[in-house]
Amino acid sequence: MGPTFRRPRRRRWASLLGATVVAVTAGGALACPAGAAGTNVDFDTHCIPPAIAGLPPIDGTTTANVSVDNTSPKVGDTVKVTYTVVTPAAGNPTELDLPADIMTPTGKVTLGGTQTGDVTVAGPKKNDPVPGKAPFPSFSMTGTFKVTKAGAITLSPGDYNIHTSYLLELDTPCTVTSPPAPVSETVTATDDSTPGNQRALALGAASGNQGDSVTVNGTGFTAGATVTLAGRSGDKQTGDTATVTADAQGSFSGSLVVNDKTTTGIVAYEGASWDPDKGAGPAAYVVNGTTPPTPGGSQKLTTTVKAGTLSMSQAGDAVALKAVDFGKGGASTGSLNTVTVKDFRGGPAGWSLTGKVTDFTGSGAKFTGSGAKIDAGKLSWTPACSTKAGSPSTCKAGSPGTVGTSGATLASAPDGTLTGGEFTVDAGLSLDVPAFTPPGAYSGVLTLTLT
Repeated sequence: MGPTFRRPRRRRWASLLGATVVAVTAGGALACPAGAAGTNVDFDTHCIPPAIAGLPPIDGTTTANVSVDNTSPKVGDTVKVTYTVVTPAAGNPTELDLPADIMTPTGKVTLGGTQTGDVTVAGPKKNDPVPGKAPFPSFSMTGTFKVTKAGAITLSPGDYNIHTSYLLELDTPCTVTSPPAPVSETVTATDDSTPGNQRALALGAASGNQGDSVTVNGTGFTAGATVTLAGRSGDKQTGDTATVTADAQGSFSGSLVVNDKTTTGIVAYEGASWDPDKGAGPAAYVVNGTTPPTPGGSQKLTTTVKAGTLSMSQAGDAVALKAVDFGKGGASTGSLNTVTVKDFRGGPAGWSLTGKVTDFTGSGAKFTGSGAKIDAGKLSWTPACSTKAGSPSTCKAGSPGTVGTSGATLASAPDGTLTGGEFTVDAGLSLDVPAFTPPGAYSGVLTLTLT
């Protein structure tokens, strides 16, 4: 049976400004999401609570990891970076619960080795409610960088900021006390015979309020070229643009005023329009949310989508495998009772369904001696998994092979920005019975675990 999750307490928030204050704490270790890539590293963090909190800076420890979508890129390739804060050094200082979806994380990943600089990353405005005095949950941020040099490039988690949008727009910046933090991931880049696009850009900040100006620094552009700086909303350009001129080394430093609230990134390019071969980016950037006043004569409508649990059910609890003959033995086959997995949590974590089996023991008058059994290692399965239409996740069947006492994976679904859905899991079973196994009935217990 799958695990049971306890829903966080829900309380009515008092109409106090202090209810939105965010403070830092050194406690509250959280589990790393299943299957997260990169190595978890710990580093000392210096966090500054919002001034309205009236709290002094507090030093704590952050646990984080950095992963990439390509560990062997070529020079000129764009690599997607995911910065996951597994255990943030920040939490809720009040006795009241923080509501869901008020926190927007941003941060930076530090590059080292053959290529240096910072990668700006940003996460979605999505979080579970945070009970009073509880630590913040784990969160992930993504961004990209373009490979400009061949060799080993190290990636370390850097500074991050937790922005809250509730009554007021407040920030809790957390910086690495002794930068850089330990290396979490390394990619090895190779150089093609044909030089690729060497253009790259970095932002002075990963987020800002509507109308703020962000510094944009670029390298690898054509010397003396006019470069357009532009906001992006997904794969479309916004109306926010500016132009700068690259110096004799192909570098520039300019600024862009970001007015479009839907902005998700910033690009820089040469020519009249965006061309990935003559541009760089997008670098992740988000505009802090605001809550506009409700005009007279109108009514603001709200609703809540409640997160559920991860659970499983099975069509039955007994399987009768096909009988085999004494003296011949061979495959005693059958089918696993269908298992239904329901992931209604609505978070970033995936799931894994595993199974292990005991030895098959015999009993009854037909046995010539005590202790007759068929070893658990003789049971193998061929898993299959299907996903219900409309589910955010897609399940993957485990590999065919031996189950045994150590266990094997029956099915799984990966981590993602938004996971969930309904899945049907089956498996063909085969027990390899030795030829001269004493006649009689044998039984073993197959235990399935969902995590």
